[in-house]
Amino acid sequence: MPKLEPYSRKLDYSYALGLFPAHMLLDARPDRARRLLLHPDGLGSEGVEKLRRRCAELGVREEMAERVLRRESKKDNCYAGLVFEKFESALDETKCHVVLAQISDNGNVGTALRSLMGFGVTDVALIRPCVDVFDPHVLRASMGAFYKMRVHTFDTFDEYRALYPNRPLYPFMLDGAVPLDEAAQTAKPPFTLVFGNEATGLPHAFSQMGQSVLIPQSDEIDSLNLAVAVSVGTYVFMRALR
Repeated sequence: MPKLEPYSRKLDYSYALGLFPAHMLLDARPDRARRLLLHPDGLGSEGVEKLRRRCAELGVREEMAERVLRRESKKDNCYAGLVFEKFESALDETKCHVVLAQISDNGNVGTALRSLMGFGVTDVALIRPCVDVFDPHVLRASMGAFYKMRVHTFDTFDEYRALYPNRPLYPFMLDGAVPLDEAAQTAKPPFTLVFGNEATGLPHAFSQMGQSVLIPQSDEIDSLNLAVAVSVGTYVFMRALR
């Protein structure tokens, strides 16, 4: 088998690190799993042995790879992981979407994906320049949610909009025109929630593209963390649909 390289965008594979994310990958995309990586200290544990059995049934080769697991996870206690082929996912036009525009922090994107899955949104668009969604640290922060979602990266927001032209847009902005609760109560699915870069937010032009939304907050802070804003905004919008 070829030597496993340190992760980079150019590779056609990535790493699902940790027991729970590895099981999530096998639940959602078993055909993409290629190699099971094991740490000797994890052998015999219930979680690792279950993962080994599942991989054996699927014909996924296993190998001892302590150094690779430590290198990719930056931890000494990562006892298993999967090498998997990258894949493209088209968004479902009948579902509500979330757009993450020019997000630069791996942890923010991974945490946002985990929250979105928890609140019932499984279709997410990323707009470049942005993080590499297949970076193992994004995947780990999502705790495996990514593998059960449809995530697609677009070069520009216009490219996304051209594919989904008639959807109501709700850009979240610090000077949004309508408070969150009010906007959510009048939203008709399928809609798209749009969130911008951690430092700069969305450009002012987005206020003319749909109904801009404000998350009310105290004057003691300048803004919410991106993943927190995505979580709060999506929860309120999805709750209003019930």
